[in-house]
Amino acid sequence: MAEDQQLMCSDCGQAFTFTAEDQEFFRERGYSSPKRCKPCRQAKKNEQGGGGGGGGYSRSSSQGTSVICAGCGQQTTVPFEPRGDRPVYCQNCFQARKSSAGGGGNRRGGGGGGFGRGR
Repeated sequence: MAEDQQLMCSDCGQAFTFTAEDQEFFRERGYSSPKRCKPCRQAKKNEQGGGGGGGGYSRSSSQGTSVICAGCGQQTTVPFEPRGDRPVYCQNCFQARKSSAGGGGNRRGGGGGGFGRGR
């Protein structure tokens, strides 16, 4: 197991300990070493609306719009107001379409999903 590391916070400039346990947690999830101490990370997260990281969203269900997924037909809530000119997908269908698109910004047919766009 790794040893604790002393790192410097990029926000406040204070040294903080990156514990062996935290290193293991970050490694398991493929995260890079933190640039901020825990208080500064929490402040940054709160500043950005409490995001859940990883590209997902974690807002309460009271904030959002109820829609029917264009992929599976299930009712879901999205964190934006759909414009009506693009299909809207639940998180699972959106992720599946995103991963099957092949990357490189290829938006076949000019469509593209509407999940999490337009902020």
